Formats: sequence, structure tokens, C-alpha cells
Amino acid sequence: MTSKDRTIIKATAADLPVIMQLIESGRRIMISSGNPHQWDSNHPSAEQLERDVARGESYLLLDHGQPIATWAFIPGPDASYASIRGGAWFDDVEPYCVIHRVASLPQAHGVMTDILEYCFSHCRNIRIDTHRDNKIMQHCLLRAGFHYCGIIQLKDGGGERLAYQRIVGEDTKA
Repeated sequence: MTSKDRTIIKATAADLPVIMQLIESGRRIMISSGNPHQWDSNHPSAEQLERDVARGESYLLLDHGQPIATWAFIPGPDASYASIRGGAWFDDVEPYCVIHRVASLPQAHGVMTDILEYCFSHCRNIRIDTHRDNKIMQHCLLRAGFHYCGIIQLKDGGGERLAYQRIVGEDTKA
């Protein structure tokens, strides 16, 4: 699933301070890479991260036992994905999971590969969205075989996002 030195665990309430630190690290990475608008100082909120943990949907990637990344892995449907413009989902029937709130330490490399390997071992149909200024995430998704599907509008008032999908084992070429 991951390298012998990396493991993935479900986060617990005791991990919330570490999750908050990783989110802040992710926010700084976004800002320094030209994406200052995706996450403001209140998003993702502590309440959202607490809900992710309480629902068993928050994860940590550990390297030699030290947390280097966090994300939420959530079974669909996701209300923000109900409507898409400028494109379409490759499959709008099969159950899917969603990856949200990915953040890591700046020195951590290969994080998205480990996260996706784990997530695809649990669900073959994954959707994810990102801000149009998040060039790092867009690059990671395309490199990982995701396909751009269109634009979704976040239901929480967070604006529009570029939406991607990958279904392992299916040809998803447009």
C-alpha cells in the first residue's frame, strides 16, 4: 500500500492538533505556489475537521511514525457534485468516494501517490475537486490518471472548483 516506512491510519480526536498543523502547512504551500484563495484562515474550519474525524473519514499519512499529510476520504454522494457544467462525470451511476482537504508538510514528497493508492484500494471510483489556481493538485491528479470533468459549485459557498474523476479498471477517455 505504501512504502515500508510509510503507514496510513484513521485519525482520532487526539490527532486534531496535528491535523490543524498539517492544514496550516497546506495553506502556506498553496499561498507560496500562487493559490492564495482556496483556503482562507477559516477554511477548512476546525469544526469541519472535527466532523471528519468523528465520522471516521479523516486520515493521516505517517513517515517513520511521524504525520506528514492529512486528508478526508468520504463516501459519496457529495451534494456539490450533483451538478456539473462544462462537462460531465464519466459515470454518474456507480457509487463513488471523494477526497477532500489534502494537506502535507512541504518537505514530504510522493504524498498524493500514497494517498491515492490507499483510497483506490477501498474504492475504484474517486472524485476530487480543486481550485483553478491549485496547479500543484491539478498536476498530481492528471499524472495519477484522473480526467478533468467540468466545473462544480461548492454547496458551502466556497465558490467553483475544477472537478476530476478516475475509475480504476475502466477506459475513461472522453
